Amino acid sequence: MKTQSFKMHRLFKHIVTIICLTFLSLNGHAQFKEKAFNQTYNETTDSTAVADTADKLFSFKELFRGLSHKQTIKVGTMFAGSVILPGTAQIYNKDYWKLPIVYGGIGAFAGTGGYYLHQYKQSKKVYGQFMTEKAVFEAQKGVEYPFEPPVLDYQAKKTGTWLMVGAGLMYWGSLMDGVACYESTIEPNPGRATIYSLLLPGLGQIYNGELFKVPIYWGCLIGSVHFLTTNNTNYKRFKRIHNEATSENNQSPISGETAKWYRDVYRRYRDYSIVATALFYFLQVIDANVFAYMHDFEVDDKITMDIEPAVISPYNEYAMHSTMQYSTGQNAIGVRIGLRF
Repeated sequence: MKTQSFKMHRLFKHIVTIICLTFLSLNGHAQFKEKAFNQTYNETTDSTAVADTADKLFSFKELFRGLSHKQTIKVGTMFAGSVILPGTAQIYNKDYWKLPIVYGGIGAFAGTGGYYLHQYKQSKKVYGQFMTEKAVFEAQKGVEYPFEPPVLDYQAKKTGTWLMVGAGLMYWGSLMDGVACYESTIEPNPGRATIYSLLLPGLGQIYNGELFKVPIYWGCLIGSVHFLTTNNTNYKRFKRIHNEATSENNQSPISGETAKWYRDVYRRYRDYSIVATALFYFLQVIDANVFAYMHDFEVDDKITMDIEPAVISPYNEYAMHSTMQYSTGQNAIGVRIGLRF
């Protein structure tokens, strides 16, 4: 009863906290005006200006206008279209002769692979029916089933799997080809560098001319995948041992509690490895994008940084909300940091 009362008390505290936070968020005043986030610094008449990052990332209208060659589109828009419909990038790049290769290759590999995988499923279905008939026969007759079991077509499964991998590589190659053939006036193009790293880790760094980063990222990724594989293998191993130790016919060399402890440990390490692999992968993507943007940024003797005390007014014409109830109207003392280059 005490434990249940303690849990109810904690639940009540959490509910009260959530209600209070919701009330404050609904009644609190924003510190910044909406204008500060909606303004754009591009000239409205400048068609060559790079759009702000707040603009929409993908537009089907822009994609279709680009495919009809009525306007140029960003490499990200072209890539997104190719992900949805393979061959879109080749159409935009006017490489029409590549379309039969893309569709023919993907179709041939996927169709043949599907046929072999269907053969394996059929053999598996026949094998399952045979095992059911065998169990029924032996239960009724009390003697061994006189027929040999059919053979599972593992060769068809292996062949079909590899053919489907080939279809995936053809699809991946069509994406890579589209990005590589994209014409850009900016080199290195941040969008191209980002997509390169998405398709092949380290390729964005090679494109940016930062070859020294490739072994670093590949080492981190290979190490993470290695630990992921090892921990997942050990997790499955001790999961099987735990199931055997807790079954009626216990033949496990270790106890169920010990197996459960190792199972949970390796499962936790496996999850950490998954997180590490994802972090290193997205880190190299972000790295390729950022350093492509900063490619022309130079740090020389002309750059200076000034740090000085400053008086900060709470009423800023462009950003601060002038009707904040919690503002006292008094100035605040802070630090101003200025960069000149």
